[in-house]
Amino acid sequence: MSVLNVNNIKKNFGKVEVLKGISFSLEKGEVISIIGSSGSGKTTLLRCLNFLETPDKGTITVDGKVIFDADNKKKMSDAEIRENRLNFGLVFQSFNLFPQYTVLKNLTLARELMEKNKKDGLSKQQITDEALELLERVGLADKKDSYPCQLSGGQQQRVAIARALSMKPAILCFDEPTSALDPELTGEVLKVIKELKESNTTMIIVTHEMGFAKNVSDKVIFMADGIIEEVGTPEEVFDNPKSEKTKHFFSKSFENI
Repeated sequence: MSVLNVNNIKKNFGKVEVLKGISFSLEKGEVISIIGSSGSGKTTLLRCLNFLETPDKGTITVDGKVIFDADNKKKMSDAEIRENRLNFGLVFQSFNLFPQYTVLKNLTLARELMEKNKKDGLSKQQITDEALELLERVGLADKKDSYPCQLSGGQQQRVAIARALSMKPAILCFDEPTSALDPELTGEVLKVIKELKESNTTMIIVTHEMGFAKNVSDKVIFMADGIIEEVGTPEEVFDNPKSEKTKHFFSKSFENI
């Protein structure tokens, strides 16, 4: 069974159709990269999956459970939205770390709030221990007492990845994780994502890094004008694109490399 099924997701902003019927599935441990020009709907799709936007049509199913159905007229409560969001960890372009908290506190804050509301929740020490393990995993154990302003952009993004992982999401989502980084810092973030792939983490990655998408993905989705124009393995999409729009996109992308 697929861990995620997205069926006919549509989203309008006023009279502008941003998503025109997006459908795809994701298997456990699979990595899907979503590529396409600016304005194609990639980020809006991620925001719909993370309940930062509400789709106008369609369904979202995680582990066989429908967590969103636009035809259901009953409005979801804030508690239901928060619970549904826990299925997805989102790593933003601009890190979105809390500047007033240390690296360690950035990892533990949300988890402590979540566990506090559970009957048999983890203790603060258990949460801290898990956070320290995650910082070790992304190579930042020595920065646990630092503040975001004391870190490079690449280090901040690695903290953001660890923070997303701390909530134990079923699916980890990245929205252009290297777009705010200088080229020399991009490699350290991509290395962490590649290691996550090797540890069987299920991921959706919106990216403009074509070479990385080709190397790390099990499946590639090319979006254009609010639809999935082409989907397939990296070899199919990159080496033998069928759509003229895909071919044109690659000709412009690789022309600028």
